[in-house]
Amino acid sequence: MSVAELDELAAGCLPGVLGLKFTGSEVGRVSATLAVRPELLAPNGYLHAATIIALADTACGFGCRSLLPEGSAGFTTIELKSNFLGTARDGTISTEANAVHAGRTTQVWDATVRHEQSGKTLALFRCTQAVLWPRQNRPATAVSEETT
Repeated sequence: MSVAELDELAAGCLPGVLGLKFTGSEVGRVSATLAVRPELLAPNGYLHAATIIALADTACGFGCRSLLPEGSAGFTTIELKSNFLGTARDGTISTEANAVHAGRTTQVWDATVRHEQSGKTLALFRCTQAVLWPRQNRPATAVSEETT
């Protein structure tokens, strides 16, 4: 999908409400930015951790959509992890999400979140998505239904 198509898809949902803007989209890679503003900060005056996770998870999720196998019905995140290395109070944060594994049943994506003005890495993020299949299109498993 193009950057414009990703921005349109995000409109009206959490990524659009937060103000996330996509800056790049290619197979296996998605990048996006988000302007830091007061309502995205925690009560302590620093960027809320959930803001960073929303940026990274959105880029990974939109990337996952682009690599879904033909016939699949979608995906859902089954695990995510973030290591926070810094924070911000203003400026713009950005992320680049990259596919690590894109299989028929799972995908794994990594993202790095940075503060644009300082270049400082704020977080390292990894998520795993389960690929969803309609009942009739599910991949064969090692144990057939007849033996269970």
